[in-house]
Amino acid sequence: MSAVHFHPMDPEFVADPYPTYHRLRSEDPVHQSPLGFWVLTRYEDVVSVLRDARFVKEPIAAVVASRMGGATPPVPLSMLERDPPDHTRLRGLVSKAFTPRVVEALRPHIQQIVDGLLDRVAGTHTMDLVEDFAYPLPVTVICQLLGVPMEDRERFKSWGVDIARGLDAILLPAASEVVQRSGAARRAMTEYFRELIAQRRSSPRDDLLSGLIATEEVGDKLTEQELLASCILLLVAGHETTVNLIGNGTLALLRHPAELRRLRENPELIGSAVEELLRYDGPVQRTARVPSEDVVIGGRTIAKNELVLPFIGAADRDPAQFPEPDRLNIARADNRHVAFGLGIHFCLGAPLARVEGQIAIGTLLRRLPKLALATERPEYRQSLTLRGLSALPVAF
Repeated sequence: MSAVHFHPMDPEFVADPYPTYHRLRSEDPVHQSPLGFWVLTRYEDVVSVLRDARFVKEPIAAVVASRMGGATPPVPLSMLERDPPDHTRLRGLVSKAFTPRVVEALRPHIQQIVDGLLDRVAGTHTMDLVEDFAYPLPVTVICQLLGVPMEDRERFKSWGVDIARGLDAILLPAASEVVQRSGAARRAMTEYFRELIAQRRSSPRDDLLSGLIATEEVGDKLTEQELLASCILLLVAGHETTVNLIGNGTLALLRHPAELRRLRENPELIGSAVEELLRYDGPVQRTARVPSEDVVIGGRTIAKNELVLPFIGAADRDPAQFPEPDRLNIARADNRHVAFGLGIHFCLGAPLARVEGQIAIGTLLRRLPKLALATERPEYRQSLTLRGLSALPVAF
């Protein structure tokens, strides 16, 4: 019988999951939920599963599909949901657009976007940091990289929210509204890209979408279904998580005035500060795997094909890996967090997210010296997978 009752959708857990993580880690680190999945909260266990080739991804799609009421997924699987060799091939096709060298070249342009967003609110002295700043920055960058028209931003904003929320589908009843909305959003976005791809076929441009279409037309590297899945993944993953990095990170600094002052006085610490903000309250709280054979972890046998949820947010607060894990320390040394995952599925967009986070938070602190919270209780989005604010009112 489990020592800890873990209810993933409990509003208190959504608002602050870290006390529950600590309890699970100390009392029941390899926790079997009555809902039928395993929860891992120790850094060592999370890291070993993410690196272990026996833990795979593709069977998860069937679990999600059955909950969505169908035998097959409503849209094709992206590389994030695939295992080698398909994962390796698809990742190789897209990775060239996100190398550190390519991303570093984007710095001046990202700085320009950040300054433009702050210019727009300069005279108002208040803003919703999520709506006015954290959201428009990464969505503008990924739209421009991919070649998606900016005027369509509002259309896929709600799709992105529903798709991101649908990442919790494996934990929710099949008939839940979240599951239905997620399926509908993925289908709508698939149709959107089908039309956009047709346009780009007739008039290619210098963007990632046109490059992927050219690869698909070769015929042996990328199918149209894979092209569609890659577009959806890049657009949604390319902004949803970075919005949370900027929002969660700014909130953490505003709640730790000494660290905020330290960063203002030492702006060269922005690199290590962003790494610490990723560790302290990361945008992605959990991932999922399925063992391809029976595996023993921490003395518990996890049977083949059972769902395993390694909790990244819990691993990044494990005192066995991070001294004083609940303390924000923007100059933390040896900060080997797993906010971007690990192993073959390590986040492809990590270099871009880091640069966007550094420029956004660094510029915010430089240009708004009197930045302050305008709410006592910021509202979090209802999600177990992605941790982010639905709004963050600030004054300056």
